Amino acid sequence: MSKMASLFTRKHVVACLFVFAMLGAMIASASMAYAKDQRSELRQKFLKAVHGKTVAWSPLWLGVLESEWTNIMKANFERYGIKFIVRDGNFKADVQRQAVESLINQQPDVLVVQSANQTNLARVIKKAMAKGIYVVQVNMPSVQVSDAFIGIDVPQVGRMIANDMVKEIGGGKTSGKIAIIEGDTAAPYSRDQADAAVEIFKKDPSIKIVTRQPSNWDANKGSEIISTVIQSHPDLAAVYSVWGPQTAGVGQALRNAGSKAKVWVASDGQMPDCDQLKQGFYHKLLSYRADVQGEDIVAAVLQILQNRDVKPGSRQFAHYTALYWVNSPADFGYCWKPMK
Repeated sequence: MSKMASLFTRKHVVACLFVFAMLGAMIASASMAYAKDQRSELRQKFLKAVHGKTVAWSPLWLGVLESEWTNIMKANFERYGIKFIVRDGNFKADVQRQAVESLINQQPDVLVVQSANQTNLARVIKKAMAKGIYVVQVNMPSVQVSDAFIGIDVPQVGRMIANDMVKEIGGGKTSGKIAIIEGDTAAPYSRDQADAAVEIFKKDPSIKIVTRQPSNWDANKGSEIISTVIQSHPDLAAVYSVWGPQTAGVGQALRNAGSKAKVWVASDGQMPDCDQLKQGFYHKLLSYRADVQGEDIVAAVLQILQNRDVKPGSRQFAHYTALYWVNSPADFGYCWKPMK
C-alpha cells in the first residue's frame, strides 16, 4: 500500500471514530433529556393527582397514638396541597358515627377512620364508598372491608407474644398462671389478639389462664383487674396486655403485692411504655412504631389518589406494620416521641 493510501486510510478511520463519538454523545444527551422529561412528567402527574384533594380523618379519639397519626398526616398532606379535615370521636361510638356521617356529606376524596369496634362504622363505611369516597381503615378494622387497611397483623402479634411467654414461663418452669388484659372485647384488635394467644397457650398443659378481662382501654381498670387477681393467685407467673397505655398501673400493682409476675405488652411504641420497661414494670414489649404507621397511612392515601380510575370499594389492599421486640433500653430505637 502506498504512503498516500495509508495516510488516507488513517484519516478516514479517525474521521469515522470522531463521527461515531459525536453520534454517541448526541444519543446519550438525548437519552438523558428523555429520562429527565420522564421524571418531570411523573412528578407533574403526581402533583396533579393529589393537589387540591380533600382527606377527612375520624379517629376514635385524639389520644397520644391518634394525635401522632394526625400530626404526621397533616404535615405530609400540607406539603402536597391536600386539604385535611379532622373530626374527633371523643371516645364515644355514637359521636364518632355522627362525625363520619357529617364528613361523608362534605364529600371528601378519601376518608380515613379508626373504628371503635368491628360494627360501629360498618354501615357508614359502606355508605361512603357507595358515594364515591375512598375509605382507609386504621389499626382496628370494621367487618365492612374498605379500599385499604393500615395496621398490625393482630393474630401474629398474639402468637408472637404467647410463644415468647410459653418459652419463658411454660413447661413447668413456673406456676404457668397467666392473666390476660384485653381492651374492648368487641374490638378486633383486642379480641383477635387474645384469641390467637390463647390458641398458643392451649398447646402447653402447664399454662393456666386464670382471668381474661376487658379494661375498656383504661389504665385504672387494668390496675384494678391485676390487684384483684393477685389476691387470689399470689403465684401469678405473667400478665399479657393487648395495649400499652391500659397497662400503666399493672406493674406497680404487682410490685406493691410483692409479685414476681412478668408483664408482656403489645405496644404502639409510645415512650411511656418503654419507660415502664426501663423501670422494670414491664418485661417485654412488642412494638409496632405508631409514627412509622402514620407514614404508612399517608402512603396509602397518596396511592389511592393516584389511582382514581378504580371505583371505591372495588379493590382492597393492606399494609401490615412491622413488629419489633423491645427487651431493654438498647432497643429504644423502636420507641417514639410525639411530633412537636
